[in-house]
Amino acid sequence: GARRRAALACSTARMADGRLVAVIGDEDTVTGFLLAGVGHRTAEGSNFLVVRPDTPLATVEQAFEDMTSRDDVGIVLINQHVANEIRHLLRNYDRTVPTVLEIPAKDHPYDPDADFVMQRVNLMLGGPGA
Repeated sequence: GARRRAALACSTARMADGRLVAVIGDEDTVTGFLLAGVGHRTAEGSNFLVVRPDTPLATVEQAFEDMTSRDDVGIVLINQHVANEIRHLLRNYDRTVPTVLEIPAKDHPYDPDADFVMQRVNLMLGGPGA
């Protein structure tokens, strides 16, 4: 009931400044972060999206747009293989908060050459790709 939802909302893991961590990823990744206390669900929505092979691209794009425009989200974690599907949005994303971090998935290894944050760091430091 309502008491359980209130308790769940109060137990949500937040960053030091009170902002949420949002997650867009495969079922294993999202489940792991939810078990760690990252999940937050209200009548307006949640801070996570489970992306399955049949999840429409438009759904992933909308979740990314929604999560990166929220004032209560400080970090958006996204599986790199999912980020590859919305690379066009990531290339144009220029805000520092919420910070978008690409993370590996169990079945998809991390490729630092594909990570847009690492690409920007390399550009700033004059490394490969500069």
